[in-house]
Amino acid sequence: MNARDAALPPLAGNESPFGRLPHIDAARVLAVLVDNLDGMVFRCGIDPGWTMFFVSEGCRRLTGYAPEELIGSAHVCWEELTDPLDRNRVRSEIMAALAAGTRYRCEYRIHCRDGNTRWVVERGRGVVDEWGRQVLEGFIEDVTEQVETLRRLAEAEARYRGLFENAIVGVFQTTADGRYLSANGTLARMYGYPSAAELIADLQDIGRRLYVDPARRREFERVMRERGHVSEFESEIHRRDGSTLWICENAQVVYGPDGALLYYQGTVEDISERKRYRERLEYQASHDLLTGLPNRHLLAECLQRAMARAERDGGCVALAFVDLDNFKVINDSLGHATGDRLLVTVAARLRASLRGVDTVARHGGDEFALVLYHPGPRAALDGVLERILAEVAQPVRLDGHELQVSCSIGVALAPADGKDLDTLLQNADAAMYAAKSAGRSAFAFYTPQLNSAAVERLHLEAALRRALERGEIEVHFQPKVDRDGRPVSVEALARWDSAELGAIPPAKFIPIAEDTGLIEPLTEHVLRTACREAAGWAGAGLPPIGVAVNLSPRLLRGAALVERVAAALAASGLPAHRLELEITEGSLMGTGAETLERLNALKALGVRLAVDDFGTGYSSLSYLRRLPLDVLKVDQSFVTGAVRGSDQAILARAIISIGRELGLTVVAEGVESKAQWRLLHEAGCHEFQGYLFSRPLSAGDFAGWLRERTGTGAGGRRSVTRSTVLPKKW
Repeated sequence: MNARDAALPPLAGNESPFGRLPHIDAARVLAVLVDNLDGMVFRCGIDPGWTMFFVSEGCRRLTGYAPEELIGSAHVCWEELTDPLDRNRVRSEIMAALAAGTRYRCEYRIHCRDGNTRWVVERGRGVVDEWGRQVLEGFIEDVTEQVETLRRLAEAEARYRGLFENAIVGVFQTTADGRYLSANGTLARMYGYPSAAELIADLQDIGRRLYVDPARRREFERVMRERGHVSEFESEIHRRDGSTLWICENAQVVYGPDGALLYYQGTVEDISERKRYRERLEYQASHDLLTGLPNRHLLAECLQRAMARAERDGGCVALAFVDLDNFKVINDSLGHATGDRLLVTVAARLRASLRGVDTVARHGGDEFALVLYHPGPRAALDGVLERILAEVAQPVRLDGHELQVSCSIGVALAPADGKDLDTLLQNADAAMYAAKSAGRSAFAFYTPQLNSAAVERLHLEAALRRALERGEIEVHFQPKVDRDGRPVSVEALARWDSAELGAIPPAKFIPIAEDTGLIEPLTEHVLRTACREAAGWAGAGLPPIGVAVNLSPRLLRGAALVERVAAALAASGLPAHRLELEITEGSLMGTGAETLERLNALKALGVRLAVDDFGTGYSSLSYLRRLPLDVLKVDQSFVTGAVRGSDQAILARAIISIGRELGLTVVAEGVESKAQWRLLHEAGCHEFQGYLFSRPLSAGDFAGWLRERTGTGAGGRRSVTRSTVLPKKW
């Protein structure tokens, strides 16, 4: 005892160096400990119901029943809680342990108060209680989560076992210096030997002769020295015939009683198919399956590499968004198989237009994305883009059709226009729409002002949907006259005067309707309105004239087209021969059997069919004889420049001549001057349409125009003071 200890007063019997110890209620401590266990402590009788004499508070958390409900089987007995499928097994295991005088452990299911089933583990043994009865004392805990985990693991193993159950597994023993001590026949066959003996005799230097890359054997030996085992060790090896395969090794070091290394032993699995499958998955995850180009996922990686290079070496990186201008018409007209072959052709042309450091990826549909790295100034990119435009625009011959495909390109520069793929794509997309608006087959660089145009387009799309729902779309009518200037029919045209945005020109909202699918309800609205108004004019005593409606390609492909037209005619009472459906030339290219069947069904209704915008497509003229057409409309691009001696005038005359020879009614649209009218009149054109005769008119205004031109009074009587032909001054 040191001096400091000697100075301390002696401790009393119930004191510690930290002060007087409180009195401990051992029974209370034990009760608290038992009740707080994560499970149920119990004592029960060895009877048919396992009558409970004591259960801890943990039974409430485990079963949902209070202790007093289980004790004495006051509410429910434990046998009833035990799943019927498990009762006999559990009782047998417990009774066997009692007979042997040993502890028991059994796992089974119980049904809880809330109706749920839980897995429990019961551990216990038989004891003699205070009254000399043999009872069971033990502990029951919830192991549902562990059982479910094991079940899920078993299910997962079962799901994937089928992928590998045909795998070839070999077993081996080798010395540390690379000689086989033993091998099974599976390993021998895997390596191309007829027997294990021949494998052992021939392969005396594993490191030099077996591994394609000898460094893999050295790595195998290093891991074995450091860890004593290898797991999932993959290598490419030579077979006896010189071919190769991929193997996966799991092996361990075997030591003797004295700790000396005896040999390596393990298993070998042929994972060649798995390796190829993994490579295919990796390829599919990063490439477009149709064109073989990188997809959006790989595009992001390529963009980051190009940006890193530009930051390191200088230069600029551009993301170009490429959209084919008239692909939708070709795909819809010639079919998806032809459309797919066209996409493959365009993909090859884009690849050929770029250098090895650049990337071309398929973004989706008819859209491609290019990552262009250029070591020089931005202006040098113009030449690359012009080369791409020219290469894509080369004619393509597929299925007997010579197709002319152009593209529009939007370009965003990194990092000025964005530092990530999404931002650059968004800005390049806005620039691409600017290129399309500029006339297509062009490229445009992104500017901040283009974002507002993209937002405007989204607003316009939403407004168009609301306009169709509210009935804001009006139908106007532009007259067509014959060679003597007499009105013969009208063309129904959609007009939109938005309450929010004012008058929206068709050139602005029709492309949006085409892109979004709104063209279908829009076309049906125009069809029904046109039929109703045309029937109404005749009912009001005006001369019966025909009405032409532009038929969207989407409606033309629809299975219910004939039924829709028949319904519109029936609802309006308009005779079928006074309805003319105009179909663009591009929509008729490569008309399939189903479309031809629909056209014939329309003809059977009595409807007239017209080919619109003739001369702008790229298809064979053979369809003019093959299809049941009545009318050929010369595109206004030929009419606008039709002055004597011009190329347009020559082409217009040729088109009119073709139409007349085929017995078709030829209509010139876009006639704006007397000179154009005279030239087309002399060429033999049958009918004319354009501002020279009238702008598009509302239904009411057209009725007035028709009365004036035909001399028909309000009562339906023809006036003798009005001329029914064009004035001589025209």
